[in-house]
Amino acid sequence: MIGSDRQQSRVLQVVRELAILVVTALVIAVVVKSFVAQAFYIPSGSMLPQLQIDDRVVVSKISYRIHDPHRGDIVVFDAPGGGPKDSSPLPERVVRSIIQSIGLSAPSTDEYIKRVVALPGERVEGRGGKVLVEGRELVEPYLPKGTTTSEFPAVVVPPGTLWVMGDNRGNSADSRTFGAVAQSTVVGRAFARVWPLNHTSFL
Repeated sequence: MIGSDRQQSRVLQVVRELAILVVTALVIAVVVKSFVAQAFYIPSGSMLPQLQIDDRVVVSKISYRIHDPHRGDIVVFDAPGGGPKDSSPLPERVVRSIIQSIGLSAPSTDEYIKRVVALPGERVEGRGGKVLVEGRELVEPYLPKGTTTSEFPAVVVPPGTLWVMGDNRGNSADSRTFGAVAQSTVVGRAFARVWPLNHTSFL
């Protein structure tokens, strides 16, 4: 009986230790996702060819606490207008959030990913198939040769906002559609593609 009690005690100890490890891992995942970095799944072709559908990217949430956004940055931001509030049970939301944070499932459509094209105070317009910033053609080496941009009227980017556009200029809902986005809605800067493994790269 004594041996059986000891064995049962060991089993209970292992179960407790595993439970603590799982809870600790979940807490770390939530903290990292909330304050440091998060993996995002690319659901659409708006950033082709650099980002393919089903790619996973890592987004830094601390970059813009250190410096202002730069032209050319790829950013994730809250969808303009927002979406319906998630009313599912808290445990379900936590589990789904953790799975999404490591890029194992597609997130909701509550976030977009685009490239910063113009900064606050700058005058941006689409003319002659090109993007002009302050009247000068914007050099965009990340676009495939021959890419043209639809025309749009000149806009002065308001303070505290960014003018963002998808690299796939013919198939992207971006600032040409919904206007400049508030910097306060930016989740972070995408800095690396981590999936698929044979196409990992810094962005």
